[in-house]
Amino acid sequence: MVQTIDAAAFQRMIIHAHAAINHQKQTINDLNVFPVPDGDTGTNMTLTIGAAAREMKKNRYDTVGQAAQGTASALLRGARGNSGVILSLLFRGFSKAVKDKQTIDGRDLAIALDFGVAAAYKAVMKPAEGTILTVSRLSAARAAGYAREDNCVEQVLEAAIQEGQEALANTVNQNPVLKKAGVVDAGGKGFLVILQGMLDELRGLPMPEAEGGESQETADKADFVTMSAEEITFAFDTVFIVRKSRENVNLEPFRTYLNSIGDSLVIGEDDEAFKVHVHTNIPGQALTEAQKYGTLELAKIENMRTQADDLAAGRHVQSTDDLEQVEAELEAGESGCDQSAPAQPEKKFGYVAVCAGAGLEAVFRDLGVDGLVGGGQTMNPSTEDILREVERTPAEIVYVLPNNKNIIMAAEQCQRLCEGKKVVVLPTKTVPQGISAMLCADPDATEEENTAAMIQGFAHVHTSEVTYAARDSDFDGFAIKQGDYLALEEHQLFGTARELDEILDRLAHSDSHQQAEFISIFYGEDVTEEQARRAEDIFVRACPKAEITLLSGGQPVYYYMISAE
Repeated sequence: MVQTIDAAAFQRMIIHAHAAINHQKQTINDLNVFPVPDGDTGTNMTLTIGAAAREMKKNRYDTVGQAAQGTASALLRGARGNSGVILSLLFRGFSKAVKDKQTIDGRDLAIALDFGVAAAYKAVMKPAEGTILTVSRLSAARAAGYAREDNCVEQVLEAAIQEGQEALANTVNQNPVLKKAGVVDAGGKGFLVILQGMLDELRGLPMPEAEGGESQETADKADFVTMSAEEITFAFDTVFIVRKSRENVNLEPFRTYLNSIGDSLVIGEDDEAFKVHVHTNIPGQALTEAQKYGTLELAKIENMRTQADDLAAGRHVQSTDDLEQVEAELEAGESGCDQSAPAQPEKKFGYVAVCAGAGLEAVFRDLGVDGLVGGGQTMNPSTEDILREVERTPAEIVYVLPNNKNIIMAAEQCQRLCEGKKVVVLPTKTVPQGISAMLCADPDATEEENTAAMIQGFAHVHTSEVTYAARDSDFDGFAIKQGDYLALEEHQLFGTARELDEILDRLAHSDSHQQAEFISIFYGEDVTEEQARRAEDIFVRACPKAEITLLSGGQPVYYYMISAE
């Protein structure tokens, strides 16, 4: 039995935990009962702890306290969605408990888990039972009880997981929505997968491999080693991941295109994303074409000819792993200019908004937004993504418009990370709310007046959305089939239909639209202008008293976002 954990062991545990949840990511995503395609829990938690795993791979720490602090810092910056933020808070509390520890034993671990729970509960305004908070709290309580009997760190962690599994199983009885769907809480499941991955590392068990039995690290390696530069027809080893814009995306036209510009093509996919490996001389065009099928998430491009030459000459073979060092050298070569330094204030107020879609970006730009963060319902940006735009904004006070309820917590973490600027997060839950807030911004007002005006501006905005069902579901009294059109009002399911015009007509006759004076319809990337005009006509006929505006939003997944005031 392992009695204590040192820094190196802790680092390996975090890396193993990321591999574990990455392996079960889709299983956790499938626990999400709401049928709308969104930034699912498994994806968000995997990306969040993935930031910590990268940090653990890059650095060497002398103490557990240092390693835990590095983990907490990376998690905070990489946090995506509410589940990712809560996970970062659990590790933030953990790191505070062990900050002065060279190594930790079972009692130290139990105390650290309890500190993590306290930090998470403190940050959540209205803690609910049957969530990751419940699972983590009961796990920590069991760890504390066991540690009083046996100080073995391995045994304490195992006891925490066992208690957590029982707590997880009971979440189905604590949350009415979970009970109806017959599933356990996704966040609680993800947390236990992470703890189990850490325990498996302590016990010397191998990390889960990527799909197909090939490790992710191996799958991403360019195969230039066996070739000479002259034998390489297509120079650039190109690997990228794309988040699908909708369910059942047909990739065959894309496959045909890639085969026409390269070779060594491999495309792997699941329900939410696809990964491409191709050798080509025009990687930029491959990435551009890919964005017709979704949102580009990650990309790696390496020149196999130069790599082959370096290998033959016995030189260090440069790869994308060297990017950070190269960037540091380039920055050091700039004449005293720190490219990473926050922009100096040039005005009183600045604004950062989260949205997806060229049309929506243009609207925010026209309204005076300084920085835009790509993302939204389908892909929640990390705290670091938002912080980067905040720091680039040349203002004393920077307002952040998350425009999605699952991004608000990640945005709020910027308030403690940003130095030299004040960050004000307005709790906008939809893009139309964010637009209305910007319409009320007053550059000549005081901070208090401006904040109050913007909050009042979006408080009365009613948002409806039309999308599709990503999975079969029996939700809120609706028997939903994958591919059904779904109408949402304030994120609550309004109705379903097999025909788009039918659900639009029902939505147009709802009370919120019948009573509205102004209606704005933003149509998405999968809607033609002709279809959008037909939707506009439906609302014109149904809402004769309202002033109706039709705009191209270009947003993925959501056919229409509709604002009513």
